[in-house]
Amino acid sequence: MTTLKEQLQEDLTAAIKTRDELRASTLRLTLAAITSQEVAGKVKRDLSDAEVQKVIAKEEKKRREAAEAFENAGRAESAAQERAEGDILTGYLPKQLSDEELAAIVAAAVAESGASGPQAMGAVMKLVKPKVEGLADGGRVAAAVKTALTG
Repeated sequence: MTTLKEQLQEDLTAAIKTRDELRASTLRLTLAAITSQEVAGKVKRDLSDAEVQKVIAKEEKKRREAAEAFENAGRAESAAQERAEGDILTGYLPKQLSDEELAAIVAAAVAESGASGPQAMGAVMKLVKPKVEGLADGGRVAAAVKTALTG
């Protein structure tokens, strides 16, 4: 079975062969970030697929935020480049939860914890976070929890 990192490397090789510069540079940067994570700390280690996914998610988030910043600065071409890179990385991540699915998970956690009011946000987040790990951005989760608690 191919690991996620091996898949990225195979896709990089394919992108280089087909002269797909955008895909090649995006995958190259992502693999560099993965390697950097592997050598961080005292001992070099191989990352699990879940850890590799976290690195990819972080890289995708960087692209999304950079695209927004470029957009706000009136640099549409740079924003489009960042969005395209983000889209490539999104293909390696699990499908994100829809707003409805996220709201249902949050509602169940609120009911389970018996929480009410914004001060209970931490308790609800503790229940929700493991269920949505890698399936929804932290900001979206926090917003959904806040909405559910303030109703």
